[in-house]
Amino acid sequence: MFANKTLLITGGTGSFGNAVLNRFLDTDIREIRIFSRDEKKQDDMRHEFQARMLEASNKIKFFIGDVRDLASVKNAMHGVDYIFHAAALKQVPSCEFFPLEAVKTNVFGTDNVLTAAIEAGVKTVICLSTDKAAYPVNAMGTSKAMMEKVIVAKSRTVSPEATKICCTRYGNVMCSRGSVIPLWIDQIRAGNPITITEPSMTRFIMSLEEAVDLVLFAFENGVSGDILVQKAPACTIETLAEAVTGLFHPGHEIKIIGIRHGEKMYETLLTNEECAGAIDLGSFYRVPCDKRDLNYDKYFREGNIQRGSLTEFNSNNTQMLNVEQVQRKLLSLDYIRQELERFGKD
Repeated sequence: MFANKTLLITGGTGSFGNAVLNRFLDTDIREIRIFSRDEKKQDDMRHEFQARMLEASNKIKFFIGDVRDLASVKNAMHGVDYIFHAAALKQVPSCEFFPLEAVKTNVFGTDNVLTAAIEAGVKTVICLSTDKAAYPVNAMGTSKAMMEKVIVAKSRTVSPEATKICCTRYGNVMCSRGSVIPLWIDQIRAGNPITITEPSMTRFIMSLEEAVDLVLFAFENGVSGDILVQKAPACTIETLAEAVTGLFHPGHEIKIIGIRHGEKMYETLLTNEECAGAIDLGSFYRVPCDKRDLNYDKYFREGNIQRGSLTEFNSNNTQMLNVEQVQRKLLSLDYIRQELERFGKD
């Protein structure tokens, strides 16, 4: 389905963009465009893929720009068939201190991407959201919740035959840039205690490959306006910390530092309100767009009181992994295996 097509990835120098390149670059896709504002990360990525996949790397094209700037987004759109929109401000404490910056990137930036995509006749746009957008309590989650509203609203303004717009929502991606596991490994390497916020806090966990799988599932199966959710497992922060220390340095000290700005005790991937119309697709949930218009008077005559049987899906009521199960998941990651080699572990 990507044969001879051009794919644009916003925020493409991040962990997700790298995972997509690793998955698609050595296929018959015509071109992958990396759109981001950091020229250093682009240069690093360019050299890395030229060293690893010289022939295939010719398919990568780099565009410097910012999703906040509509003109720079439009400049990267010509000839694009599909978009994976991953550009975001995602660090919870940073967004707490600079909430308007989160709004500019996550809300207005998304609107710019969708506006440019519709204007350019892009066939499909898949936007990446987060579990923090469900029942948000922090600025990052609130901005992502508004992002989702923009996505769904925008999908109502264009024919799905012209541009299909879908959204994926997922939890913590293990070992992604800025996440906690690489921090812990650095703390262990430095001989310092690893720091956790609250041991009983729970989080969904998934790999980068699973994040790419969810986006591809939305690409293939989503209907315009949908939010697609993967049924991810979860664990407590204490379990995750014990799994990491058990692999790298058994018995390493774990220090509790308290909850940071804006953190929740558990995350939600599917709200009770969304459950009213959500569809269970086995390994995924699909939340269809509410197709009703603003003419509510007609619903006095044509009501619909049916409700789905699903209930809220959160990191407290999903499958909970123990230390051994988390370690098996960690050992499936290239990053963890490479770091273990650096620690002299086989």
